[in-house]
Amino acid sequence: MIRELDAQIDALDAAIAALEKQEPEETGQLRLRQLRRDREELLALCRVRTPEDRVWLARHPRRPTVSDYIEALFEDFFEIKGDHYAREDSSILGGIALFHGAPVTVIGHRKGRNLEENMHCNFGMPGPEGFRKSLRLMKQAEKFGRPVITFIDTPGAYPGVEAEERGQSEAIARNLAAMSALTVPVVAVVTGEGSSGGALALGVANTVLMLENAVYSILSPEGFASILWKDASRSGEACQLMGLTAPELLESGMVDQVIPEPAGGAHRQPSFVYARLDKALRRELARFRHVDVAGQRYEKFRRMGAVNE
Repeated sequence: MIRELDAQIDALDAAIAALEKQEPEETGQLRLRQLRRDREELLALCRVRTPEDRVWLARHPRRPTVSDYIEALFEDFFEIKGDHYAREDSSILGGIALFHGAPVTVIGHRKGRNLEENMHCNFGMPGPEGFRKSLRLMKQAEKFGRPVITFIDTPGAYPGVEAEERGQSEAIARNLAAMSALTVPVVAVVTGEGSSGGALALGVANTVLMLENAVYSILSPEGFASILWKDASRSGEACQLMGLTAPELLESGMVDQVIPEPAGGAHRQPSFVYARLDKALRRELARFRHVDVAGQRYEKFRRMGAVNE
Protein backbone atom coordinates (compact mmCIF):
# COMPACT_ATOMS: atom_id res chain seq x y z
CA MET A 1 0.00 0.00 0.00
CA ILE A 2 2.71 2.49 0.98
CA ARG A 3 4.41 2.12 -2.40
CA GLU A 4 1.28 3.27 -4.26
CA LEU A 5 0.67 6.14 -1.83
CA ASP A 6 4.27 7.29 -2.18
CA ALA A 7 3.95 7.44 -5.97
CA GLN A 8 0.70 9.41 -5.70
CA ILE A 9 2.27 11.90 -3.28
CA ASP A 10 5.23 12.36 -5.64
CA ALA A 11 2.79 13.15 -8.45
CA LEU A 12 0.97 15.67 -6.27
CA ASP A 13 4.28 17.27 -5.24
CA ALA A 14 5.20 17.71 -8.89
CA ALA A 15 1.80 19.24 -9.71
CA ILE A 16 1.97 21.59 -6.70
CA ALA A 17 5.50 22.72 -7.60
CA ALA A 18 4.44 23.42 -11.19
CA LEU A 19 1.43 25.50 -10.09
CA GLU A 20 3.51 27.45 -7.57
CA LYS A 21 5.94 28.48 -10.30
CA GLN A 22 3.14 29.76 -12.55
CA GLU A 23 1.78 32.33 -10.05
CA PRO A 24 -1.77 31.25 -11.00
CA GLU A 25 -4.93 33.35 -10.85
CA GLU A 26 -7.85 32.63 -8.51
CA THR A 27 -8.84 29.38 -10.24
CA GLY A 28 -5.25 28.22 -10.00
CA GLN A 29 -5.14 29.09 -6.29
CA LEU A 30 -8.24 27.01 -5.70
CA ARG A 31 -6.65 24.11 -7.55
CA LEU A 32 -3.47 24.53 -5.50
CA ARG A 33 -5.36 24.40 -2.21
CA GLN A 34 -7.21 21.28 -3.36
CA LEU A 35 -3.95 19.56 -4.31
CA ARG A 36 -2.47 20.38 -0.91
CA ARG A 37 -5.54 18.96 0.84
CA ASP A 38 -5.28 15.80 -1.27
CA ARG A 39 -1.63 15.51 -0.31
CA GLU A 40 -2.38 15.82 3.42
CA GLU A 41 -5.07 13.14 3.12
CA LEU A 42 -2.62 10.75 1.45
CA LEU A 43 0.03 11.48 4.08
CA ALA A 44 -2.50 10.66 6.80
CA LEU A 45 -3.07 7.27 5.18
CA CYS A 46 0.70 6.67 5.29
CA ARG A 47 0.58 6.54 9.09
CA VAL A 48 -0.92 3.03 8.91
CA ARG A 49 2.01 0.79 7.97
CA THR A 50 2.56 -2.94 7.86
CA PRO A 51 5.99 -4.43 8.57
CA GLU A 52 6.39 -4.90 4.81
CA ASP A 53 5.65 -1.18 4.31
CA ARG A 54 8.35 -0.29 6.83
CA VAL A 55 10.89 -2.45 5.02
CA TRP A 56 10.04 -0.65 1.79
CA LEU A 57 10.43 2.76 3.47
CA ALA A 58 13.71 1.69 5.10
CA ARG A 59 15.07 0.93 1.63
CA HIS A 60 13.66 4.03 -0.07
CA PRO A 61 16.27 5.46 -2.47
CA ARG A 62 15.64 9.03 -1.25
CA ARG A 63 15.93 8.16 2.43
CA PRO A 64 18.68 10.21 4.17
CA THR A 65 22.08 8.50 4.14
CA VAL A 66 25.03 8.76 6.51
CA SER A 67 26.42 11.61 4.40
CA ASP A 68 23.18 13.56 4.90
CA TYR A 69 23.25 13.02 8.66
CA ILE A 70 26.86 14.11 8.89
CA GLU A 71 26.15 17.29 6.95
CA ALA A 72 23.04 18.09 9.01
CA LEU A 73 24.22 17.21 12.52
CA PHE A 74 27.99 17.73 12.66
CA GLU A 75 30.58 20.38 11.93
CA ASP A 76 34.12 20.19 10.52
CA PHE A 77 33.85 16.53 9.52
CA PHE A 78 37.23 15.11 8.52
CA GLU A 79 37.04 11.76 6.72
CA ILE A 80 39.59 9.07 7.55
CA LYS A 81 40.18 6.37 4.94
CA GLY A 82 41.84 2.96 4.80
CA ASP A 83 42.23 0.09 7.25
CA HIS A 84 46.08 0.09 7.49
CA TYR A 85 45.99 -3.51 6.21
CA ALA A 86 44.78 -3.67 2.62
CA ARG A 87 42.68 -0.90 1.08
CA GLU A 88 39.91 1.67 1.38
CA ASP A 89 36.33 0.38 1.59
CA SER A 90 33.88 3.06 0.44
CA SER A 91 30.89 1.25 1.94
CA ILE A 92 31.95 2.59 5.35
CA LEU A 93 32.21 6.34 5.89
CA GLY A 94 34.04 7.44 9.01
CA GLY A 95 35.99 10.26 10.53
CA ILE A 96 36.21 12.96 13.19
CA ALA A 97 33.71 15.79 13.63
CA LEU A 98 32.37 18.32 16.11
CA PHE A 99 28.97 17.78 17.68
CA HIS A 100 27.82 20.98 19.36
CA GLY A 101 31.47 21.94 19.78
CA ALA A 102 32.66 18.61 21.22
CA PRO A 103 34.83 16.18 19.20
CA VAL A 104 33.26 12.84 18.28
CA THR A 105 34.04 9.94 15.99
CA VAL A 106 31.36 9.22 13.39
CA ILE A 107 31.10 5.92 11.49
CA GLY A 108 28.33 4.68 9.21
CA HIS A 109 27.33 2.44 6.34
CA ARG A 110 27.28 4.41 3.12
CA LYS A 111 24.68 3.99 0.36
CA GLY A 112 24.24 5.92 -2.86
CA ARG A 113 21.36 7.70 -4.56
CA ASN A 114 21.75 6.04 -7.96
CA LEU A 115 23.34 2.99 -9.55
CA GLU A 116 26.71 4.64 -10.10
CA GLU A 117 26.99 5.79 -6.47
CA ASN A 118 25.81 2.43 -5.16
CA MET A 119 28.37 0.62 -7.31
CA HIS A 120 31.06 2.84 -5.80
CA CYS A 121 30.06 1.99 -2.22
CA ASN A 122 29.03 -1.62 -2.95
CA PHE A 123 25.38 -0.91 -2.07
CA GLY A 124 26.34 -0.35 1.56
CA MET A 125 27.74 -3.88 2.03
CA PRO A 126 31.17 -3.66 3.70
CA GLY A 127 34.02 -6.07 3.16
CA PRO A 128 36.53 -6.90 5.92
CA GLU A 129 38.45 -3.71 5.10
CA GLY A 130 35.41 -1.63 6.02
CA PHE A 131 35.05 -3.30 9.40
CA ARG A 132 38.79 -2.98 10.06
CA LYS A 133 38.58 0.72 9.20
CA SER A 134 35.71 1.03 11.68
CA LEU A 135 37.77 -0.74 14.34
CA ARG A 136 40.74 1.53 13.65
CA LEU A 137 38.53 4.60 14.12
CA MET A 138 36.97 3.27 17.32
CA LYS A 139 40.37 2.49 18.83
CA GLN A 140 41.53 5.97 17.90
CA ALA A 141 38.42 7.43 19.54
CA GLU A 142 39.18 5.51 22.72
CA LYS A 143 42.78 6.75 22.76
CA PHE A 144 41.67 10.39 22.59
CA GLY A 145 38.50 10.08 24.68
CA ARG A 146 36.01 10.80 21.91
CA PRO A 147 32.46 9.36 21.98
CA VAL A 148 31.56 7.15 19.01
CA ILE A 149 28.35 7.65 17.02
CA THR A 150 27.47 5.00 14.43
CA PHE A 151 24.82 5.05 11.69
CA ILE A 152 23.53 1.64 10.65
CA ASP A 153 22.05 1.16 7.19
CA THR A 154 23.11 -2.00 5.37
CA PRO A 155 21.56 -5.11 3.79
CA GLY A 156 24.44 -7.01 5.40
CA ALA A 157 28.15 -7.63 5.10
CA TYR A 158 29.36 -8.38 1.57
CA PRO A 159 28.98 -12.18 1.05
CA GLY A 160 31.45 -12.62 -1.80
CA VAL A 161 34.12 -15.30 -1.85
CA GLU A 162 36.91 -12.71 -1.92
CA ALA A 163 35.56 -11.08 1.24
CA GLU A 164 35.56 -14.43 3.02
CA GLU A 165 39.08 -15.12 1.80
CA ARG A 166 40.25 -11.83 3.32
CA GLY A 167 38.70 -12.60 6.71
CA GLN A 168 35.15 -11.23 6.68
CA SER A 169 33.83 -13.15 9.67
CA GLU A 170 37.02 -12.54 11.66
CA ALA A 171 36.82 -8.79 11.00
CA ILE A 172 33.21 -8.65 12.21
CA ALA A 173 34.05 -10.71 15.29
CA ARG A 174 36.90 -8.35 16.20
CA ASN A 175 34.54 -5.39 15.96
CA LEU A 176 32.02 -7.06 18.26
CA ALA A 177 34.70 -7.89 20.83
CA ALA A 178 36.33 -4.46 20.70
CA MET A 179 33.07 -2.50 20.87
CA SER A 180 31.93 -4.47 23.90
CA ALA A 181 34.96 -3.22 25.86
CA LEU A 182 35.34 0.38 24.63
CA THR A 183 35.78 2.85 27.49
CA VAL A 184 34.12 5.72 25.60
CA PRO A 185 30.37 6.08 25.06
CA VAL A 186 28.93 4.50 21.91
CA VAL A 187 25.58 5.56 20.48
CA ALA A 188 24.25 3.61 17.49
CA VAL A 189 21.45 4.86 15.23
CA VAL A 190 19.59 2.46 12.93
CA THR A 191 18.58 4.81 10.13
CA GLY A 192 17.39 2.44 7.41
CA GLU A 193 17.94 -1.25 6.85
CA GLY A 194 20.00 -2.98 9.54
CA SER A 195 20.59 -6.60 8.60
CA SER A 196 22.81 -9.40 9.84
CA GLY A 197 26.36 -9.18 11.19
CA GLY A 198 27.12 -6.27 8.89
CA ALA A 199 24.74 -4.16 11.00
CA LEU A 200 25.66 -5.63 14.38
CA ALA A 201 29.35 -4.89 13.73
CA LEU A 202 28.48 -1.21 14.36
CA GLY A 203 25.68 -1.87 16.84
CA VAL A 204 27.30 -2.92 20.14
CA ALA A 205 26.43 0.40 21.78
CA ASN A 206 25.48 1.85 25.14
CA THR A 207 22.31 3.15 23.51
CA VAL A 208 20.69 2.00 20.27
CA LEU A 209 18.37 4.55 18.68
CA MET A 210 16.15 3.56 15.77
CA LEU A 211 14.17 5.61 13.28
CA GLU A 212 10.46 4.89 13.24
CA ASN A 213 10.46 3.25 9.79
CA ALA A 214 13.87 1.58 10.03
CA VAL A 215 14.20 -2.20 10.38
CA TYR A 216 16.76 -4.28 12.31
CA SER A 217 17.02 -8.04 11.90
CA ILE A 218 19.21 -11.11 11.67
CA LEU A 219 18.92 -11.13 7.87
CA SER A 220 16.76 -9.70 5.11
CA PRO A 221 13.11 -10.81 4.78
CA GLU A 222 14.00 -12.31 1.38
CA GLY A 223 16.78 -14.37 2.98
CA PHE A 224 14.47 -15.42 5.81
CA ALA A 225 11.81 -16.59 3.35
CA SER A 226 14.38 -18.40 1.22
CA ILE A 227 15.64 -20.37 4.22
CA LEU A 228 12.29 -21.07 5.87
CA TRP A 229 10.10 -21.73 2.81
CA LYS A 230 12.61 -21.93 -0.06
CA ASP A 231 10.67 -19.08 -1.63
CA ALA A 232 11.98 -15.49 -1.54
CA SER A 233 8.68 -14.20 -2.93
CA ARG A 234 7.14 -14.79 0.51
CA SER A 235 9.25 -11.97 1.99
CA GLY A 236 6.09 -10.01 2.91
CA GLU A 237 4.95 -12.91 5.06
CA ALA A 238 8.43 -13.08 6.59
CA CYS A 239 8.22 -9.40 7.57
CA GLN A 240 5.20 -10.24 9.73
CA LEU A 241 7.08 -12.99 11.58
CA MET A 242 10.54 -11.50 12.08
CA GLY A 243 9.77 -8.78 14.62
CA LEU A 244 12.02 -6.36 12.74
CA THR A 245 10.13 -3.08 13.13
CA ALA A 246 11.02 -0.29 15.54
CA PRO A 247 7.93 -0.66 17.80
CA GLU A 248 8.49 -4.42 18.13
CA LEU A 249 12.19 -4.04 18.89
CA LEU A 250 11.55 -1.29 21.44
CA GLU A 251 9.06 -3.52 23.23
CA SER A 252 11.50 -6.44 23.31
CA GLY A 253 14.36 -4.25 24.59
CA MET A 254 16.56 -4.66 21.53
CA VAL A 255 16.57 -0.89 20.97
CA ASP A 256 16.32 1.91 23.52
CA GLN A 257 14.43 4.69 21.75
CA VAL A 258 12.44 5.19 18.55
CA ILE A 259 13.00 8.48 16.68
CA PRO A 260 9.75 9.71 15.07
CA GLU A 261 9.55 10.26 11.33
CA PRO A 262 7.21 12.54 9.38
CA ALA A 263 4.16 11.02 7.69
CA GLY A 264 5.28 9.25 4.54
CA GLY A 265 8.82 8.54 5.77
CA ALA A 266 12.08 10.37 6.50
CA HIS A 267 12.60 11.29 2.84
CA ARG A 268 9.48 13.50 2.94
CA GLN A 269 10.91 15.92 5.51
CA PRO A 270 14.50 15.10 6.51
CA SER A 271 14.80 18.21 8.71
CA PHE A 272 12.08 16.75 10.96
CA VAL A 273 14.25 13.69 11.62
CA TYR A 274 17.48 15.66 11.98
CA ALA A 275 16.02 17.88 14.72
CA ARG A 276 14.73 14.94 16.77
CA LEU A 277 17.87 12.89 16.31
CA ASP A 278 20.04 15.85 17.31
CA LYS A 279 18.08 16.17 20.56
CA ALA A 280 18.35 12.43 21.28
CA LEU A 281 22.10 12.33 20.63
CA ARG A 282 22.75 15.30 22.91
CA ARG A 283 20.75 13.70 25.70
CA GLU A 284 22.44 10.30 25.39
CA LEU A 285 25.98 11.68 25.25
CA ALA A 286 25.29 13.81 28.34
CA ARG A 287 23.83 10.78 30.15
CA PHE A 288 26.99 8.73 29.72
CA ARG A 289 29.46 11.49 30.56
CA HIS A 290 30.16 10.17 34.07
CA VAL A 291 29.19 6.51 33.71
CA ASP A 292 31.24 3.32 33.52
CA VAL A 293 30.24 2.86 29.89
CA ALA A 294 32.01 -0.47 29.38
CA GLY A 295 30.20 -1.95 32.37
CA GLN A 296 26.86 -0.49 31.37
CA ARG A 297 27.23 -1.81 27.83
CA TYR A 298 28.14 -5.29 29.09
CA GLU A 299 25.12 -5.44 31.40
CA LYS A 300 22.81 -4.11 28.69
CA PHE A 301 23.65 -6.91 26.27
CA ARG A 302 23.72 -9.59 29.00
CA ARG A 303 20.09 -8.73 29.81
CA MET A 304 18.92 -9.26 26.24
CA GLY A 305 17.00 -12.47 25.82
CA ALA A 306 16.91 -13.21 29.55
CA VAL A 307 13.81 -15.08 30.71
CA ASN A 308 12.38 -14.89 34.22
CA GLU A 309 10.90 -18.23 35.20
